[in-house]
Amino acid sequence: MTMTATGTEEFVAALRAQGLRYHDQHPFHRAMNAGALTPGQIRGWVANRFCYQASIPRKDAAILANCPDREVRRRWIRRILDHDGTADGEGGIDAWLRLAEAVGLTRAEVEDERHVVPGVRFAVDAYVTFARTRPWVEAVASSLTELFAPDLMAERLAAFERDYPWIDPAGLAYFRARLTQAPRDAEHALEVVTRHCRTPDEQAGAVAALSFKCDVLWSMLDAIDHAYAAD
Repeated sequence: MTMTATGTEEFVAALRAQGLRYHDQHPFHRAMNAGALTPGQIRGWVANRFCYQASIPRKDAAILANCPDREVRRRWIRRILDHDGTADGEGGIDAWLRLAEAVGLTRAEVEDERHVVPGVRFAVDAYVTFARTRPWVEAVASSLTELFAPDLMAERLAAFERDYPWIDPAGLAYFRARLTQAPRDAEHALEVVTRHCRTPDEQAGAVAALSFKCDVLWSMLDAIDHAYAAD
């Protein structure tokens, strides 16, 4: 089926509607942005979130492995370089480790994932498995949480600078970088999904994939909130 312009608009609206389920609405995240978390809770979130950050290049590599479209691959590979960097000290993963140091953790204890709780590990593994085993366009659609990320990142950055003065500002570079990377990545992913998801079933699959990703992020915060409630 060839979609009409109206059909495309309705599809994009259905994707954007998943933002109502984005993890910025989670009580833990609201408390973070309100400046209400303790240092122990911040450290717990940073340490556990690293498990997710470190998985992103593997997720994107799975998409590349399944994608037959050379032009998509040429642009998608940039995501891996954004996170892994092209040399030591570069990329989003290293920036997250600098955040860990800024909140009082060591790189070693974050990299060995000794603080990662089972619920977070399960959710992250489920996401990587989804990207590896589902149709590649659905895996691309699952990344569209980036549609909702820039506003969240700006709010998070402002909250950290305003309400957590004990955190070294130099450690906030990851958030600043994502202010520009996330909109760029979301624009490309949305372009890919709207071009390749032409039938009602394909569009429904894409929306379900994005819904699944929202569940992954929400489940991670559920697990972190439970584990660090007393800190």
